[in-house]
Amino acid sequence: MVYVLLINFFSFVIFGLDKRKAILHRRRISESALLGISCIGGTVGSILAMLIFRHKISKTSFLLKFGGIVLIQVALIYFFEKKYWDWS
Repeated sequence: MVYVLLINFFSFVIFGLDKRKAILHRRRISESALLGISCIGGTVGSILAMLIFRHKISKTSFLLKFGGIVLIQVALIYFFEKKYWDWS
């Protein structure tokens, strides 16, 4: 649980930092890094940052990749949950 909280906080901060760099016209954090952080568990933090900072929400290619990550994570959670917590 601590890992999930930390990675989501880190993800939120990184997305916010990238938005700040975009505003200041500075060197940005790569999309692959942002997606990688989301992929290793920072999805909730990424979504919150995208909504709060209004960052990366109009870039279709990024949203499609991000959506793919979310779908894969949901599928993994479903299958692991079903395998280890099957109540029937």
